[in-house]
Amino acid sequence: MADPVAYFLTWHTYGTWLHGHAKGSVDEDHREFRAPFVAPDEEKLTSSAAKLVNPPIFLNKLWRTAVQAAILEVCTYRKWSPLALHVRTSHGHVVITSPASPEKVLNDFKAYATRRLRREKLATADLRVWSVHGSTRYVWNDEQLAEVGDYVVNRQGEPLEPLPIGQSPERQSEPRA
Repeated sequence: MADPVAYFLTWHTYGTWLHGHAKGSVDEDHREFRAPFVAPDEEKLTSSAAKLVNPPIFLNKLWRTAVQAAILEVCTYRKWSPLALHVRTSHGHVVITSPASPEKVLNDFKAYATRRLRREKLATADLRVWSVHGSTRYVWNDEQLAEVGDYVVNRQGEPLEPLPIGQSPERQSEPRA
């Protein structure tokens, strides 16, 4: 099979998307673009919530800005090409081309972001910031690439600051409520 044209990566902050979540989740058998999610499981959700070691983490503007800067920093350092990026209050999405595996890319994003949050004294050394894993979906063609890019940039709800990368100029100039 040919190499994917990009990866579509999603990861959540700690405690905000637990195994068994009502909207489903992604695992090794459910990671292709457009693949169905793992079915919700209330018992698994309750068990996961009971194991949390700190409260769920939600990213305010200052935290989101630090996370986005860290992602761009690692992309520059590793010479990876982010095509779309949007950091939300409970998760991040990146569409990226990279010769590295999607797991390596995702792990580097989380590690760089955590270091930056700690360096900027936004997160303490003992605070768990991210979920253990994330979604590493493969994008196989330009049609899928356009769809996931649009999803990340335009279909996450109201754009949050810092603004998404890859956003069209028309959307950036729209007035905010």
